[in-house]
Amino acid sequence: MTLTELRTLVRTDLADTNAAAYRWDDAALDRHLKRAGAEYSLAAPRQMTMTLNTVAGSRELDITVLTGRVNIESVEYPAGLEPRSIRRFSTWAERLTVEDGPVPDGTPIRINFGVLHLLDDTGTTIPVAHYEVVATGAAAYAAIEWAAHAVNRVNSGDDAAGGYFRWGSTRLAAFQSALWQLGQGRRLKTGKLFPTGS
Repeated sequence: MTLTELRTLVRTDLADTNAAAYRWDDAALDRHLKRAGAEYSLAAPRQMTMTLNTVAGSRELDITVLTGRVNIESVEYPAGLEPRSIRRFSTWAERLTVEDGPVPDGTPIRINFGVLHLLDDTGTTIPVAHYEVVATGAAAYAAIEWAAHAVNRVNSGDDAAGGYFRWGSTRLAAFQSALWQLGQGRRLKTGKLFPTGS
């Protein structure tokens, strides 16, 4: 699905489908979609793997090449063993430190990490099952923005600003709940146990 197609979902949620009299222009909805997509990426990032060469005699590794990184899920060193050798690690700025196992000797290390999802006019990496989640978030932000704009202005209806704010707040709560559930599910699936002294 493209950004344009997701925008159509948001317009449907907002009942803003009359092209001759849109309440929100495309740029505004695209901004809300990008924000919702970024927040979705923090809860359920796009999963990536990269193999890098270690530096002999050093537990530290430069990870600036992991562009768009949201998190690091796991580190395998040495890479390619069966069963996998999952290592404890820490990060600071653009450095990763392997905290246990043998001191690296220049052989490859495998890093499993998450990055922001792509969302543009060519498509998206957001899974089909989660299109509605992102659309819900974008619609919530759009409605709340409209409510803020509508305060102290002439509006149709007795409480147009309040109505948009309440609707947007309800949708935002649903969006945040969905993100929390996605984040919890990911943590449960990727959790690791390390024996004492490993």
